[in-house]
Amino acid sequence: MDPGDPEEKPAATDPAGEPAGGQDPCLFLQTLQTLWSTRDLRQLREEAWKGFATLDDPLTTLLDMLEASRGYGGRGPSLEAWVARELELWLQAQPRPEPAQGGRALKPLQARAVRLLTEGPPSLVEPLVSIFQLQDADRSPVLAHIHRLHQEGKFKEAIVLGTKLQLQADLDVEKMCAPLLLQDKVDLTERYVDSSPLLQQRLLALMDSWCQPGFDIRVVARRYPQATLRLERLSPRALGRQVLRLLEQYRLGPALCPNVATQQRLAALRCLCYKRLVERSISRESWAELVQGLVGQDECLQGQLLRLLASQEDVAAVAQCALDLSLPEERLPATVVAEMSQLRLQERTDKASSEDRRDDCYRLPIAREDIHFLASWEELARHEDTLLQPGQVVGVDLEWRPSFGAGGRPRVSLMQVAVEGRVFLLDLPQLSNPAGGQAPRAFSQLVSRLLSDPSITKLGYGMAGDLRSLGASYPALAQAGQQLQGGLDLLQVHRQLRVADRPAPAVDGAAGPRGLSLLVQQVLGKPLDKTQQLSNWDRRPLGEGQLVYAAADAYCLLEVFWALCREPARFHLPGALPWSLGLGRSKRRGTWEPPPQKALASPWQEHSPEAEAPEVPARAFRVVCDNMLGGLGRTLRCLGVDVRVLHSGEDHRQAAEVARQEGRVILTSGLPYHKLRAQVGAGRCLAVDCSLKAQQQAKAILRHFNVRVTPADIFSRCQACNCDQYLKVSKDVMKQLVRLSVHPGGPGGASTEGPHSDGEQEAGSAPEEAPGGCSYDPPCRWLEDADLQTRVPATLANGTQLQLAGVPAGVLRRPGLRHFYCCTGCGKVFWEGSHLARVTSNFREVLEGAPRPASGPS
Repeated sequence: MDPGDPEEKPAATDPAGEPAGGQDPCLFLQTLQTLWSTRDLRQLREEAWKGFATLDDPLTTLLDMLEASRGYGGRGPSLEAWVARELELWLQAQPRPEPAQGGRALKPLQARAVRLLTEGPPSLVEPLVSIFQLQDADRSPVLAHIHRLHQEGKFKEAIVLGTKLQLQADLDVEKMCAPLLLQDKVDLTERYVDSSPLLQQRLLALMDSWCQPGFDIRVVARRYPQATLRLERLSPRALGRQVLRLLEQYRLGPALCPNVATQQRLAALRCLCYKRLVERSISRESWAELVQGLVGQDECLQGQLLRLLASQEDVAAVAQCALDLSLPEERLPATVVAEMSQLRLQERTDKASSEDRRDDCYRLPIAREDIHFLASWEELARHEDTLLQPGQVVGVDLEWRPSFGAGGRPRVSLMQVAVEGRVFLLDLPQLSNPAGGQAPRAFSQLVSRLLSDPSITKLGYGMAGDLRSLGASYPALAQAGQQLQGGLDLLQVHRQLRVADRPAPAVDGAAGPRGLSLLVQQVLGKPLDKTQQLSNWDRRPLGEGQLVYAAADAYCLLEVFWALCREPARFHLPGALPWSLGLGRSKRRGTWEPPPQKALASPWQEHSPEAEAPEVPARAFRVVCDNMLGGLGRTLRCLGVDVRVLHSGEDHRQAAEVARQEGRVILTSGLPYHKLRAQVGAGRCLAVDCSLKAQQQAKAILRHFNVRVTPADIFSRCQACNCDQYLKVSKDVMKQLVRLSVHPGGPGGASTEGPHSDGEQEAGSAPEEAPGGCSYDPPCRWLEDADLQTRVPATLANGTQLQLAGVPAGVLRRPGLRHFYCCTGCGKVFWEGSHLARVTSNFREVLEGAPRPASGPS
């Protein structure tokens, strides 16, 4: 008798006539096995959950099934593992889940589950731990199994099991984590120590010990011959970056990792020496102050500094550095000591004071008295009207003390706001000091009003990052980034800028100006003087060089903006910059009249979600589509949009180059979006939803960019070649041309409709037939004899041959049809038909001035 056959094994009944006990486990499993073979997971889940509710003891049934199975250890999903996971979910869904049903004790079940855990596949770990609460079970068998896995080289399985069962306190951190670090699986070690600050400290101490000078990581690697090593990822520099990241993530002090801290200070020391002795891009005063702060009394760093100086060939510069730092002469080369003596004897005060003046750099065009340092509420109130004048353009920049240690970016020290003719330097630590009376509140209110006023155009370079730093430094301004309206990030403009009359230095080059300094050089002819960039901005009072540098960093934004507005074509920018911003030029330079309605945003502009994009006429809207969006491209051309579609052989990266050169917006789909967006900046690249039809995609794009489409725009551009120049041809002339052509009657003379057909190319519907009064008459001139190079075949003067084979004979006999339109770009022939009315109806909700039908849906 088959125990699983319900006909041969009748169920016992209780006195009330109901079945005694629950469903037969064998029958239940047999049902699941049958459904598993069909892979109908929906029905399988329904049957499983129904069966769990009818089993006397689903936990014991699961253990019986797992112990009896021999196939669940193989590759791929198994029924046993699936049932375990579903039972876990079912128990979690119960109002009051009971882990030991049917009165059975949980401990024997846990012991059986632990044995299965040590013998089964990893897919069983999570559900068995959850179902049988194995965190509270006897740890000895599992610990032994983890050690066995470790000995077999199954390091990932060992650490995963230890993490799931929360056995970290009973295991050695170095033993568990070291082989995973050697395999570049830092994420697993992070999860392993995530719940314990003590374990986090031990992990970081281990990683830091591998960063000590002269340490050979291969010594550690030899202990784990079974591991697939990734030692190239464990250089001291790469490992140091991981340590610094974890220090910040776990909010631990750098003193926990002295080797990495020394490594970082040494790297900063090399960088400072390079900037001072090679680039000459940092002032003597700033260099000496930063180096002294780095080296301190550390003998190792002192020795490294002396070696760095001794390796330089410029003896005079090294001697000056040694004097500035008061270095011991007995540890310096004799040539440097001799030069130091000469420097002491000579009077070089004038030379030293003028050393850092750079005539080849951008010079601040305003007088020193027009730089105002504001450190009190009274000073803020005195200049508030100037700072918040509606309709003006301001340059905004921030400065903070350079930091070469762990712990994130230091607090912002200075905020520069430049208006025409003046620069205001806001002393942020003083203005935000609670002991300053009304100053903190007045300061935060002023900055919030400045950022949120849409009529004031705020210029910056990397504004998003600056505002994040400002918000992180001062809690009262935590929402600074969200408050910004009317902001123009010149970094986004810089990514599209092309200099017409001089070669542009490489932005990512190893030498030469970069970032804002490069933009200033490309637009104004000279780079910024960055010698004060790394100075101590927390020092008070600020030095004279710092004040001038800070003012120049903000004021140059205004001058760059004015230059771009005057000559947008010179820099290959799409249109005049002020008008693309939706701002009107006033009579006084640098002041801008506010728009008549709410502030408008340019494609480069950072704006709040409530701000509207400027309205763009359809024929002025220019896009480039990747080769997967051909249907969308034809639809947009149908509405008058200037569309370039990449050919099937062109790489998607070509879209970025076309967008930059021709001032187009990129429309793309799929994975290339993020790469393309990074190349052209925010607002110049849009990911298209490919689940929508071309018509729906087009409507979404028109709304997104606030494109104004009028009935006159429909079919104003050739859908095949994007040309917007037509020649009008009378019916009589067209008949003559068709008769003279090679195929006089067209392909069979059949009449077809729709612009996508190979036959008739309909442009619209006849005026007397169109519902709602639709008609088609694009602005174009009549075809003249001078426009034809030859009549057989009919070829225009520019060499374009008219595609007369696509004109059916029936169209030439159609009553009421008066003329045709020939595309001068590709030669296609269009005529009035019913398609104009359909397009007008389909896009009625986005058409401006489209007539509504008298009745019926639009």
